[in-house]
Amino acid sequence: MKNWREDSEYVDIVADLLRTEKVQRLGQYVQHHHSDRLTHSINVSYESYRLAKRWHLDATAVARAGLLHDLFFYDWRTTKFELGTHAYIHPRVALRNAEKITTLSPKEQDIILKHMWGSTSALPHYRESILVDMVDNYQAIAEFFSPATDRFKKIMHRKNVSETN
Repeated sequence: MKNWREDSEYVDIVADLLRTEKVQRLGQYVQHHHSDRLTHSINVSYESYRLAKRWHLDATAVARAGLLHDLFFYDWRTTKFELGTHAYIHPRVALRNAEKITTLSPKEQDIILKHMWGSTSALPHYRESILVDMVDNYQAIAEFFSPATDRFKKIMHRKNVSETN
């Protein structure tokens, strides 16, 4: 898979957002135990962008909204809200924060607000919203299990080396 930094078309779409202090600050927060929120957001953004291009969807909207979908600044494991669960609250917080740094189209707003569809009852209005939700779910699982996968590979490598000696 091509690295997002090597994809000049993608970089042109999100560069202004990546330069903001708020987006860069996401790198300070753990997301899925083994990744930070900025890396997670870029992964969701870029994979959604690639799929949107393949399926002739709005690649710009998914790239930008995918990058901003988790634009919140608290540890979701310890911070609790009286108004609802993290799954319900954080898309609203992310949307409010995103609107402070850029103008969002209605589609981008829907993508950010509905990216927890399945965990919440907020139905997406666009195919792009469903795409980002699905990629977000996939990335969360991949990021959570990636260290386990790396450990498995190391164990198998050691086993293969010891069997050949």
